[in-house]
Amino acid sequence: MGGVALDDGSSRVKAPDGGWGWVVLFGCFVITGFSYAFPKAVSVFFKELIREFGVGYSDTAWISSILLAMLYGTGPLCSVMVNRFGCRPVMMVGGLFASLGMILASFATSIIHIYLCVGVITGLGLALNFQPSLIMLNRYFSEKRPLANGLAAAGSPVALCALSPLGQVLQYEYGWRGGFLILGGILLNCCACGALMRPLTGPKKPEGELAIEEGASAEETNKPKPKAKLLDFTVFRDRGFVIYAVAATIMVLGLFVPPVFVVSYAKDLKYEDNKSALLLTILGMIDIFARPTCGLIAGLKWVRPRCVYLFSFAMIFNGTTDLVGSLAKDYGALVVFCIFFGISYGMVGALQFEVLMTIVGTDKFPSAIGLVLLMEAMAVLVGPPSAGRLLDATKDYKNVFLLAGCEVVLAAVVLATCNFLFIKKTPQEPDAKLENGIDTTEMEQLNKLEQEVVEKEVVEEVKEKEAPKANGGVEEPRPDSVMVDSGEVERFLTEREQNGDVVSNPETNL
Repeated sequence: MGGVALDDGSSRVKAPDGGWGWVVLFGCFVITGFSYAFPKAVSVFFKELIREFGVGYSDTAWISSILLAMLYGTGPLCSVMVNRFGCRPVMMVGGLFASLGMILASFATSIIHIYLCVGVITGLGLALNFQPSLIMLNRYFSEKRPLANGLAAAGSPVALCALSPLGQVLQYEYGWRGGFLILGGILLNCCACGALMRPLTGPKKPEGELAIEEGASAEETNKPKPKAKLLDFTVFRDRGFVIYAVAATIMVLGLFVPPVFVVSYAKDLKYEDNKSALLLTILGMIDIFARPTCGLIAGLKWVRPRCVYLFSFAMIFNGTTDLVGSLAKDYGALVVFCIFFGISYGMVGALQFEVLMTIVGTDKFPSAIGLVLLMEAMAVLVGPPSAGRLLDATKDYKNVFLLAGCEVVLAAVVLATCNFLFIKKTPQEPDAKLENGIDTTEMEQLNKLEQEVVEKEVVEEVKEKEAPKANGGVEEPRPDSVMVDSGEVERFLTEREQNGDVVSNPETNL
């Protein structure tokens, strides 16, 4: 398993911030699009499945729920697989699982088969692709990582805008079975994206250094090596990670609710189906441009150290949009809501994994993201169903949007407040500055130098005073060549100038 060894050590290699990293970014863009858009794209076939198997809409809705639950809930399993085998083999196996699940689902004879094939097998395959792609993106980018995360996150709205119309065309032309079969073939592109995830290798070293390292490695072979942790639970000792995990879990409770209910909200206001579905298209188009733009802003020198607070602002923006959107009474108001929700939703999508990478670092990110996704999986399973029960009880979409907005705003308050109160700042520059621009440390160094100079002068004076005593109290006369009278030199030069015999010699030229 030579590739595994390279992959394990890639976190110690400096991120190139370009080169092959742009190819890795493209693969992550495609994988992110499949992972987030596929559960929504499958909903296009729900009416045909209801007619085929004689079930209700709530029964078919479990397909998307199981897909999302596998995508989030298998985070620790993905972390263990990546730490054991590396990103590339895990992603290629995941691509095979994702494709196999859709192909097997095309031969299903009951809704239970759909649950197992599409929900479990395809969901597991997408999870084995999504998490390793983010890990590789984190390894290839450092300075440009916020922009890279924003561009990769843009794959979700792009794929949603492409897969939903494609699903409708496939259903119309080939039926749901043929559509599942073709989508299974499309998911094989995950294997190609996995093959792009080339492990990082360090620069080649001279032969002398290699010989030294070989000798050192021969000595180290006799020493027992510590076993690598397949899942590092020490991340929970990091206050920043715990704060982020709690805030992200609260956020997920309400983040995905408005996109699920906004179309039904429009239909409840007596608007046509096509006009109502256009709201999601507007939201997706705004989201496409919001994510890279937010990633570019997050990469600025002044903003990047405060990325956590930018993430908090994005959540407050999103939650406030939900609260104001609950007052919408006509189609125009819903369009304005979708525009602002698309901007804030794109900001959250571009920053959520960038903030986590910043908090835990490259080495612990594989374990950290798996544990965070597991916590978010519980919220994903609770959030939309609880909003649906609230809607059934009150028969008013206003309450659903109010609940979602309050949850997201609460998450922002928890993240910003706890980071401000409990995370100690490490000052990069000394605070104490003098008026002339010299800080205290530099002033201390100057004082030390002055003391050393004074001590040397004192020592030399003492030696000069003790020297005559050592010679019997008589000073040694200096040679005549050393004794020069400045007045005689001036008279000599003026006389030569009057006689016109001035010679331009560099040693005597004044």
